[in-house]
Amino acid sequence: MPDDSNPWLDAGPVEDFAASEVREVTLGAKKLAITHRNGVFGAISNACNHAGGPLGQGRLDGDFVVCPWHNWKFHRVHGTGEPGFEADAVPCHEVRVQDGHLWVRAVARTQRNRLPHEPHPLARPVKREPGGIRVLGISTTAQDPKNPRYSTSQALLEVSLQQAKDVLGCETQLIKLSDLQFRACEGYYSKSARACTWPCSITQMDASDQLTPVYEALVHWADVVLVATPIRWGQASSLYFKMAERLNCVQNQITIHDRVLIQNKVASFIITGGQDNIQGVAGQLLTFFTELGFHVPQFPFIAHSRGWTAEDMEQNIAAVQNSAELREGAAALAARAVDLATTLVERALPGGKTERGGRKAHRLEVEKDH
Repeated sequence: MPDDSNPWLDAGPVEDFAASEVREVTLGAKKLAITHRNGVFGAISNACNHAGGPLGQGRLDGDFVVCPWHNWKFHRVHGTGEPGFEADAVPCHEVRVQDGHLWVRAVARTQRNRLPHEPHPLARPVKREPGGIRVLGISTTAQDPKNPRYSTSQALLEVSLQQAKDVLGCETQLIKLSDLQFRACEGYYSKSARACTWPCSITQMDASDQLTPVYEALVHWADVVLVATPIRWGQASSLYFKMAERLNCVQNQITIHDRVLIQNKVASFIITGGQDNIQGVAGQLLTFFTELGFHVPQFPFIAHSRGWTAEDMEQNIAAVQNSAELREGAAALAARAVDLATTLVERALPGGKTERGGRKAHRLEVEKDH
């Protein structure tokens, strides 16, 4: 006798499914991923266990459906996870071929089972730890770390960081993007808004990707971020844009979840080069970082350029090395950024309590609770 509690649903002519290995199908309230290989059909839930990606829009790797969002794999017939993760399973449905049509049982024969996964360390709540102002410098100049050359933008960044550490009493950190091996953004947001995750999808999938220190410092550690870039064909460096595209996952949290990861932080910029378009480079930097949630101080960047025709780079380097004015500007930039960060941190402390003390007005020490 027919089982009215679990009826067979007509998915359509067999040839429609035999023509493609993976197909997304909606049957009533069910969304399924229907597969076909070597004459054998399979039907599993369309929703991936990870972030709900559409399995029916994926591909087959052997007998496993590969999620198009983040490459999680599930057996196309049984719904179980890939080897080593078999217990991480999506529901599977019984199928049969009758009268030239593919029929699928309405009620799954197995249940969804999500294995517990340790959250990525970056996924912890964003909370400023007590202490003085912390200043991060990011050098985006591209060079061979084994055979480094003089970088005017990085040299001025180091002046700013020295001022922040030795004069303003801040904790400092320098990250050189050229020292890191990290993948370019692979456009997960273009697959679906929900496919671009925080932490970054690539960071979660690829433990060898080295952009984690940048995410850690920007979101969890720094109060001030100083970004230094050369001018390359009228734009910021290629490494800057490679990093900025990966920082889309931070901005997308605002777009998708109204979640602002960057709170009470300050950004300032150092721009140098043998070409013009300082204002254009500064405009991009200011727009991007303020869209992430950063504040900027009055006069938020310093810059140097000898113009479009200044192709004698040795003279360009010498001009920066010999300029007391640029060094003073780099130091003053750090002071302006730290001053604003101090105000923002004090304002954000619970109960209006401020951190005070230190040998400079810009240095903050933790006020002990009594």
